[in-house]
Amino acid sequence: MIKKAYLDAFYEGRSTDSYKFLGAHPKKYGKTSGYRFTVYAPNAEEVELVGEFNHWNGANHKLKRVHNDFFTIFVANLEDYSQYKYHIRTKNNEWIDKADPYGYFAELRPNTASKTFDLEGFEWNDSEFIKNRTKNKNKPMLIYEVHVGSWKLKWDGNFHSYDELAEHLIPYVLEQGFTHIELMPLLENPLDMSWGYLCTGYFAATSRYGNPKQLMNFIDQCHQHGLGVIMDFVPVHFIKDRHGLHMFDGTPLYEYGDEYRRYSQWGSVNFNLYSEIARSFLLSSANFWIEYFHIDGIRYDAVSNLIYWNGNTEDGANEGAHDFVTRNNHLLSELHPSVMLIAEDSSAYQGVTKPTFDGGLGFDYKWDLGWMNDTLKYYEEDPLYRKHKPDLLTFSMHYYFSENFMLPLSHDEVVHGKGSIINKMWGTFSDKFAQVRNLYSYMYTHPGKKLMFMGNELATFDEWAEDNQLTWRLLEYPIHRGLQKMIQDLNRIVKEQPALHANDHEPDAFKWLIKDTDDCIFAFAREFYDNKVIVIMNMTPNDHSSHRVGVPWEGTYEEIFNSDKEEYGGSNRFNYDHRHTQKQKAYGFYDSIESRIAPFSVSIYIRK
Repeated sequence: MIKKAYLDAFYEGRSTDSYKFLGAHPKKYGKTSGYRFTVYAPNAEEVELVGEFNHWNGANHKLKRVHNDFFTIFVANLEDYSQYKYHIRTKNNEWIDKADPYGYFAELRPNTASKTFDLEGFEWNDSEFIKNRTKNKNKPMLIYEVHVGSWKLKWDGNFHSYDELAEHLIPYVLEQGFTHIELMPLLENPLDMSWGYLCTGYFAATSRYGNPKQLMNFIDQCHQHGLGVIMDFVPVHFIKDRHGLHMFDGTPLYEYGDEYRRYSQWGSVNFNLYSEIARSFLLSSANFWIEYFHIDGIRYDAVSNLIYWNGNTEDGANEGAHDFVTRNNHLLSELHPSVMLIAEDSSAYQGVTKPTFDGGLGFDYKWDLGWMNDTLKYYEEDPLYRKHKPDLLTFSMHYYFSENFMLPLSHDEVVHGKGSIINKMWGTFSDKFAQVRNLYSYMYTHPGKKLMFMGNELATFDEWAEDNQLTWRLLEYPIHRGLQKMIQDLNRIVKEQPALHANDHEPDAFKWLIKDTDDCIFAFAREFYDNKVIVIMNMTPNDHSSHRVGVPWEGTYEEIFNSDKEEYGGSNRFNYDHRHTQKQKAYGFYDSIESRIAPFSVSIYIRK
């Protein structure tokens, strides 16, 4: 029998651990070992368990109905990796086969059965990391976004396993200087081209790369090396495939009963987030990945579709989804106060990162997709006309402090005909490289935590494709190695300079110094107590051999970074000597320094 406390929480939509009594769990009764299977199927007439162990004939493995809505059975002498499905007779007297919604493991696609797997017993070695983990509000957060199946393939074209990723991906991310890895969805899914965003197994790590304990080992290794792990989560919709959640017991159990609301613009099935059962399912899933896999952050996909019907303000607010999100974030934050909750939200909804007790949605960070779109439009523009569109570059600071924003250059911007980042840049081959160096330098010095999709650091010319690895051969060319080296240095500088990470969301810590729209020269200052940083950007191919820049603090300034350095692929037009302020007015400031400003360059000064 299921404990009353579990049932109450489940039916009230506040269960964080329904996986403890649903799904397949190893049990021992006296001297008999096996697996206990329990499934929620309130509208089923009967349920059988089918699998390899009974030759897919469930006549002798009928589940017993308990608590009206659940079916359960114990199967003796069943071992790990046994394939199984629920064979369900609906009220229409139709038999359907379903994978376990709470299953911990599954067959490799295109096969669709669940597999028994004992999650207990993994020995974690990350207690020190977990003890010191925070939400990183005042720390550097430099995220490397990864699609596991296409970062790098083995010599024979096959995927690396989770264990092999620990061997290859972790050293690379550490060498580049990132602080976190964000993994595109690893929930079980049948379709490679969905990148994991159309799921069937919300409690199963995809079998493409190994078993769940191998994924645990990968995350444990990340933590032992000081790397946090963020995982993408898909609470909006699920795949329509027959073996999944869709019409699970012959009725719309997890989705809307109304067919108009049921299906999304992507052809997938929308979760009914007014349903307490669906809420418990998703809340338990999110908590499961934190509890069992020690995930340090969850990035919620398509939050605009949780706020508004179909993500469209004209369709109105989805109150049920809104209530689910606030409850979800409140409960998870109480249970795991150091785990980050991140919203990928394209809407202009206010209060995404406000606490739930203050009327907000309760996320810790929100992707600044407005910054990403405006900024890339600016860099696509001919420099001759950029003077007419300075707001594309500067507008972000008008709204930036309204939320806790994160700056993404994510996978969404390098697929589906959008072109790679470097191919978005205006101009010739060398102009494109100069400007992509400029773009990344601007991104790293702009307030906000950073997210960089894999391959951006290589200046790949091809769009990202999930069925091929990154073009690592580009590193045979100095100009590509130079860009990779620049990312390493920017990651290091952001870590070393508190002004570039410790007060990302404090308005008083940022100040525009120059917005010269005619010459397209921009400069801003960031500070954290005595750490004072000046950033100067040239958005044109014009070379300014000596340009006077007003500064808010007198003293001596050292250029610690210049995107035009030869080691990055530039022309070495940087400032060798320290710059001393002079009492000469410039851009409204009484103190100023002289600086060489190379074409399409960004330079970073610190006040000594």
